[in-house]
Amino acid sequence: MSTKLVLLDQLAACHHDKSWFVPLDEMLRDVTATQALSLNDEGQSIWRLVNHLTFWNETWLDRFIKGEVVMDNSIDNDETFIINPSQVSEEDWQKSIAHVGATFSRWIQAVEECDDAKLGMTIPSYFNAPWWNVISNLCIHNAYHIGQIMMLRKKVRGEMI
Repeated sequence: MSTKLVLLDQLAACHHDKSWFVPLDEMLRDVTATQALSLNDEGQSIWRLVNHLTFWNETWLDRFIKGEVVMDNSIDNDETFIINPSQVSEEDWQKSIAHVGATFSRWIQAVEECDDAKLGMTIPSYFNAPWWNVISNLCIHNAYHIGQIMMLRKKVRGEMI
């Protein structure tokens, strides 16, 4: 199996392909805006996690498409979880779900369309890591937070998954 196929499998598993864990699109299905805003004891919510995943997936996708990584030390990771208090309607929540889903779809398309050589190219400004490694670790990051979303969903919906 090629590196590209492994990465596409990982991206699909995170987004929509139920395999070892329930994918994000299924985790978000039937979650209301009120449920998505519900905070756990650590002050985390499903919506905040979705915003965080959207931010980092878009940031790295943009870097991948441009083929350059300029490390931005001004990014405050805590700010990637923020929800705009004026945009907390059911419609806004559905837009957030669509946005994160579209970002995953764009990632899948970008990997499908890239040549294998690009996946092996190293990123000098990012520990000389090859792109395939960065994308794989992005998938691990997604899986970690999808697990958190699953636990929050179980709590706010009182369900077993």
